[in-house]
Amino acid sequence: MREILKKVQVHVPYGRLREELLDWVIGERINPEIGFNHIDLDRFRDADYRATADRLSDAGLSVTFHAPFMDLRPGAIDPSIRRLTLERLRRVFDLVPWFRPLSVVCHPSFDSRYYASVSRQWLDNSLETWRTLLSTLRGTGTIIALENVYETGPDQLRPLIDALDSPQVRFCFDTGHANTFGRVPPADWMDALGGVLGEIHLHDNHGSADEHLPVGEGSFPFGEFLGILRARGLKPILTLESHSKENLRRMLENIRTMNLLEGL
Repeated sequence: MREILKKVQVHVPYGRLREELLDWVIGERINPEIGFNHIDLDRFRDADYRATADRLSDAGLSVTFHAPFMDLRPGAIDPSIRRLTLERLRRVFDLVPWFRPLSVVCHPSFDSRYYASVSRQWLDNSLETWRTLLSTLRGTGTIIALENVYETGPDQLRPLIDALDSPQVRFCFDTGHANTFGRVPPADWMDALGGVLGEIHLHDNHGSADEHLPVGEGSFPFGEFLGILRARGLKPILTLESHSKENLRRMLENIRTMNLLEGL
């Protein structure tokens, strides 16, 4: 299992990392994708974040971030909502110099149920938000990885990533979201966005709900999809989105049994 853990990040909420899981993460040599929410950002202070960052750095672990997303709308039509969204996201980006994450995963939050009639305005507003945040990453090696959630296909994100036109903006493909909310096969996502692929979130479901199951326990075609990555020579950051220790154990066992990461 240690050989697999060397190749991946593992999602860990910051509050739990700080208060109960830090010693375990370091002892097991887990490279964390640190997830932040509004509770963490209001409750913890700079000294807490710096102490956590120092422990992870001293242990030689790589770090990625997952920015908060609940209720946030980076392309909101209402400028007040957009300002609050930027304020929340900027707080996470302020932590980059201490943790030096490989990536900050963010939700662009396009949803055709909200934005179908104002998609151009959504795009323009989104560009303003992401350009502001991108400016804070100058001189770092950190990328912004924009993740699919309710987007039904790659065409809803491609214009945003193309317009940002930066090597520090990449696509994060979430297998579980694509399986539940997407309407096209994985190959179509890679045809459109494989050239800007920076990260993949690995988890599974049966296609009707975002269950966050271990890989191989739902219906996403992992063997086929990872074969596409190998054939195209793509080597993105790989992140396991397991929401419990037991799910992580099963995730690692399934990856080993299915030999999914060979050559990645």
